[in-house]
Amino acid sequence: MGEEKGLVTFQGKSFLQWILEAVFPVVKNPVLVTKNPSYGVFQLQMLPDLIEDKGPVGGIFTALAHADSDLVLILSCDIPKITAEVVCFLLDKARHEPTRITFLSDGKNDYPLIGVYPQSCLPFFQKSVLNGELKLRQLVESLPHQRVELNSDGISSIQNINTKTELIGLS
Repeated sequence: MGEEKGLVTFQGKSFLQWILEAVFPVVKNPVLVTKNPSYGVFQLQMLPDLIEDKGPVGGIFTALAHADSDLVLILSCDIPKITAEVVCFLLDKARHEPTRITFLSDGKNDYPLIGVYPQSCLPFFQKSVLNGELKLRQLVESLPHQRVELNSDGISSIQNINTKTELIGLS
């Protein structure tokens, strides 16, 4: 994208603002895993990665290490069309299988960065980070998990935006 994705503007609001609007009805105190001071405008707790430069595996490790609940909702910062309904659906599925990582799928692609991670995964993420094993999909598939497929109405809400071209086509 060439800039901080969570701060990219889509239809007058940053990606993160769109995501927070979907999360606030469901989660009391969302936390941002970032050390970028630009996110301070959202007035949320910000956590720097416990071990820097470890990608999504490191970010999830940080979130799990600081969580005060058994299940941790993880959302990437590049999904501005996510809805509260999809977040509720995901959380409901996760509560039925609380010992499994629960993530969304569109039937073709899996989205482990739109998922719910049990606190019990913490040692596995810690080990992966410390060993430099940073392939998220590989780690998730090695642990108990459930893939939850969205119906066609929900698929557009999990579209991640990685380029300016995708952003232009999003409208």
